[in-house]
Amino acid sequence: MGPAMVEVRDLFRQYGARAALSGVSFAIGQGELFGLLGPNGAGKTTLISVLSTLLKPTSGSVTIASMDVVNDAKKVKKIIGIVPQEIALYHTLTARENLGFYGRIYGLHGQKRKRRIDELLEIVGLSDRADDRVHEFSGGMKRRLNLAVGMLHAPRLLLLDEPMVGVDPQSRHRIIESIGTLKAQGMTMIYTTHYMEEAEQLCDRVAIIDEGKLVALDSPQRLVERLGDGLINIAVGLADERLIDTLGSLPRVREVRCLEPNGSSGGGEGEAGSLITIRTDRAKQALREIIGVFDALEVRISSLEVLEPNLNSVFLELTGKRLRK
Repeated sequence: MGPAMVEVRDLFRQYGARAALSGVSFAIGQGELFGLLGPNGAGKTTLISVLSTLLKPTSGSVTIASMDVVNDAKKVKKIIGIVPQEIALYHTLTARENLGFYGRIYGLHGQKRKRRIDELLEIVGLSDRADDRVHEFSGGMKRRLNLAVGMLHAPRLLLLDEPMVGVDPQSRHRIIESIGTLKAQGMTMIYTTHYMEEAEQLCDRVAIIDEGKLVALDSPQRLVERLGDGLINIAVGLADERLIDTLGSLPRVREVRCLEPNGSSGGGEGEAGSLITIRTDRAKQALREIIGVFDALEVRISSLEVLEPNLNSVFLELTGKRLRK
């Protein structure tokens, strides 16, 4: 990782007695495409709001290009761009007129503004629709124009908050291409998404946040490698210590965890409805041995799920939750 564009140190953000962020720390290098994943209510929106100077930290510090987001908020605003989840466009104006309006707000004028608008329309694939009114656009085209607005002033840091929500396959492909172009140009980006495949494809590193805490941070490849050859989730009526120990002794089993109905992890006797999570090498071969243990101990399996080694499986293992699209 190169020199840090973003540094977050021991960040806390309280809402009354509730902690939306609890001791979050990480750094993002210049030119890095940094993924931010988490279930609903995990703290992603709060973190983006702090980074964009809209919220002040309760404690801890955040710097962007060595500038503090609280003390140097005006300077920070000039070098960041935001592509919000909500469409921020004037639907009665054309694509070009929308970009012209926002360009004036950013202080762009004359030929410089015109050249920048033409460049961005080309990047997001809307040159042929530049003079059409936005109310005629599909949802995906509006998303692409929304992306162009966030890039108008050539920010050093671009915050992308769910840029793919509700877009058609053509627009999704075009947005991915546009993000790739920006990355090639050296722009630093923070990308929040519910689409694991895109995070795996696009991001240099991924941070997973759950309940306000950073639970994992690494490249998608390294995060996936931690699963071995797959993850097996088994729901049972009763999980006791003998069952957990026997499963853990199998040659192709790397780790066994038992999540009790009250949310605690343990290996002792649980109440009805325990979930056993097994990390394996060679999942198909391990599955035969695992089922053999349940048969031998006469433990009834309520449900069984084999998860392929991918970022979605990592997320599910770490948080116990599925991302909702």
